[in-house]
Amino acid sequence: MAGAIITLSDSTFDEELGSASTPVLVDFWAEWCGPCKMIAPILEEIADENGESITIAKLNVDEASDIARRFEVMSIPTMILFKDGEEAKRIIGAKPKQALLDDLADYL
Repeated sequence: MAGAIITLSDSTFDEELGSASTPVLVDFWAEWCGPCKMIAPILEEIADENGESITIAKLNVDEASDIARRFEVMSIPTMILFKDGEEAKRIIGAKPKQALLDDLADYL
């Protein structure tokens, strides 16, 4: 479904990444995180505009702490781009839309 942000959990994380036909940008976030809330609409815009070439997913670190630990996410927001199920790029902290697009340019 192009343009939709998917929500991941402990139980769906590996399956979603393993079956993805495009690179997946996973936003590790939490409800209480101010910068996470600032970046959410930017990620929605990127998903709407680039949904055919990249999948945007969100993983709440409070609900999926095992996954966050597995990928050594120490601060949020952290966005990890997975390509073919492997980590290809890590972006830490909230950024303006153009800076994010620049970081993701090789995958869009």
